[in-house]
Amino acid sequence: MKKTVLDQIPEHIRALVGYVPGKPMRQAQRESGKTMIKMASNENPFGPSPLAVEAIRTAAAEVNLYPDNDASELRQALAARHQLAEEQIFIADGSLGILDVLARTLLVPGTNCISSERSFISYPLVTRTIGAQFIDVPMKQDTYDLDAIAATIHEQTRVVILANPNNPTGTMFDADATEAFLSRVPENVLVVLDEAYSDFAEYFARQRGITYSRSFEYVRAGRQNVLVLRTFSKAHGLAGIRLGYACGDPELLRIFARVRNSFSISVVAEAAGLAAIRDENHIRKTVENNAIGAKWLMERFAEIGIHAVPTSANFIYFTVDEDAGAFAHRMQAEGVIVRSLAPWGIPNAIRVSIGTPEQNEIFFRALKKLTRQAVTP
Repeated sequence: MKKTVLDQIPEHIRALVGYVPGKPMRQAQRESGKTMIKMASNENPFGPSPLAVEAIRTAAAEVNLYPDNDASELRQALAARHQLAEEQIFIADGSLGILDVLARTLLVPGTNCISSERSFISYPLVTRTIGAQFIDVPMKQDTYDLDAIAATIHEQTRVVILANPNNPTGTMFDADATEAFLSRVPENVLVVLDEAYSDFAEYFARQRGITYSRSFEYVRAGRQNVLVLRTFSKAHGLAGIRLGYACGDPELLRIFARVRNSFSISVVAEAAGLAAIRDENHIRKTVENNAIGAKWLMERFAEIGIHAVPTSANFIYFTVDEDAGAFAHRMQAEGVIVRSLAPWGIPNAIRVSIGTPEQNEIFFRALKKLTRQAVTP
């Protein structure tokens, strides 16, 4: 029998389970025939900064030109913001773009990447795409078990990824816990501190009297095996632009730049990012609304006896007494899109993004209605 092109696909690629995104709002509206609010993908409920929108309009006139491959202006602005050298900043098309480059740079078959169970769904995907092994360590009280992760590292380990706060549980560990963990990691293992939700975590940490992160101190000190990831998709409201950055060792980032696809940061994305970081009022409004919404929602969950995990991000993780996919479908019928965590392997868990006060009230009315239906004989 003749072989075809499809026969040449390696088994580790055939075995991949692709990323399952949150349902687009327009698709949900077509399916349900009603107006929707989307509370599934941890997007900024206020949208992007008005400054970013204006910058996007202006930059649109230049999309006939290839972009600056290094997004130099944005790189300079981020370096100044975080008190780093420009060479310590690497910009790509979102945190996922960085994770893809990282995996292609450091992982090969026979090596492994370690993270936690119930963490970001893309970590195993980018690892297994390379043919490397992904090891997920069980959680402890809905958060990362850093001691167990440190004990799992061995000779074939090349990367450890820590999402802080974690998606989807919303839990975080503080700066002292990070320091204790790093003291146990060999210098040849890269520790990725994925801080996509840092703006929210910093606000919550101040409220609770703890220190969220000292990640940039490690970069400033020249620690080679620490890489910090940040994104414009969350507090900045630029999820549709695809823009993120890594901070770390200059030599490692120079190699990343060779692996990254050319011109992966668009003219529009760089302009939007430059404007977004200037709009401190928009960020402040976003994180303050989020903290108020988190408190209100946790009180409402307690009222109706639903187990929800206190958050340090812009979403809340809770469990239901039925299949998560079926529950999400019933919520959609009520006009609210939430995220079933069945694709994470958590069959009865839901993640809901914290919205505006009005959106939160609509969500809770729908939740209470479904809860009453579930207990009615």
